[in-house]
Amino acid sequence: MFSTLSSQPVHAVFDEPDTTSDGGALLVKAADQRLGLTEALAACLEDTRAAERIDHTLHDLLRQRIYGLALGYEDANDAARVGNDPMHKLLLDRDPLSGAPLASQPTLSRFENGVDMRALLILGNRLADTVLDRVKARRRDRPPGLITIDLDPTCDATHGRQQLSFFHGHYDTWCYLPTLGFVTPNDESESFLVAAVLRSGRAPDKEGAIGILRRLIAKVRSRFPHSRVRVRLDAGFMAPEVLDFLDDAGVEYVVGYANNPLLAQECAAWTEETQRCYEECGHPVQVFGELAYSAKTWKGKTRRLIVKAEVVEALGREPKVNLRFVVTNLRHKPENLYALYCQRGDIENRVKELKAGVALDRTSCTDFWANQLRVLMAAAAFAILQELRTRLQGTGLARAQVERLRLCLLRIGARIERSVRRIVVHLAAAHPWQPPWAKAAVALGASRL
Repeated sequence: MFSTLSSQPVHAVFDEPDTTSDGGALLVKAADQRLGLTEALAACLEDTRAAERIDHTLHDLLRQRIYGLALGYEDANDAARVGNDPMHKLLLDRDPLSGAPLASQPTLSRFENGVDMRALLILGNRLADTVLDRVKARRRDRPPGLITIDLDPTCDATHGRQQLSFFHGHYDTWCYLPTLGFVTPNDESESFLVAAVLRSGRAPDKEGAIGILRRLIAKVRSRFPHSRVRVRLDAGFMAPEVLDFLDDAGVEYVVGYANNPLLAQECAAWTEETQRCYEECGHPVQVFGELAYSAKTWKGKTRRLIVKAEVVEALGREPKVNLRFVVTNLRHKPENLYALYCQRGDIENRVKELKAGVALDRTSCTDFWANQLRVLMAAAAFAILQELRTRLQGTGLARAQVERLRLCLLRIGARIERSVRRIVVHLAAAHPWQPPWAKAAVALGASRL
């Protein structure tokens, strides 16, 4: 009871039956049905349990975890909190009022630890296929002129005794180093997640990159044979075998390249010009150039190297010239190419969104492959929310991140009523985001009332 909030005492009591705080979650299931994602993923799994002892199908277990991640319930322990929630039961095709509770935490944990490496490889491929098929279906007869593939590694800090978790000096923590892959049509603002590969804490960035790229390039070309394919990588992926693969694959590429003393010596003229311009104008300036470069490990191959020289001002330090390099097979002007490379920054925003929005870094299982499954389920939850976001064009939520989508469209107080003929979800009448919710619902297959 609050005695000072109003002219009368205010009592707060958790006693309203048949209610939920996730009333808008109908959109999650509708988006999943449009994608066909959880159904496609569940078809990859073989159920070896005794049929007479099964209360929860693999499809239900997968949906429970993926929908839970989409709704902000990041761990299997949350099953005890929402297992009897009428909306969560409705999402799994159960009677929202009298249906059996959802799977418990021990059941979900056994499921996560029961998927082997072969099944995980198939799941990863099916995730990419489903997302790319949906991109193609949405575009119909409008294939993009260009599709960009970005790979980005990220630090997934660990705090237990997870298999293959190691200390990483650069990040100063024990961690995994998953690699994430995105595809971006040139005329869309959305970058679609198509790969999520968990790697040990000692893996160099380039480890596994060729395999991921080979698979993604083939999948993109099979669906968009007339579109150009461009690969964009940061300097951590730089290796002669990666560049040779990109050349042989016939794709456009823009790849960061690390500085070294010999290269810095070759760029002395640009360094001096940058320093002189800085001294003349008194503020940081950028100078761009290019050269034909051949590293010793490139076996005599010469490639175009873009150079950016910039004076960097740091608090308490003397200004100094910073050199950045990009290797490319494109013919754009150096400054335009470097700007193209810097667009990778939006991919880093998607990585942050994956961590903050669907708990991609919630890899707390002891077993490495169980954690890989968790990463894939987080990726699936993100793909479903991306499908929802694509239905919000023209609204104030068209560029909203996952957490805001959840707050505005999914976390809605509701009362659920069931009769013989229908189920009615009574959403809060004062909800401030009704128009975009209705727009998304109609776009995902709901009929107008």
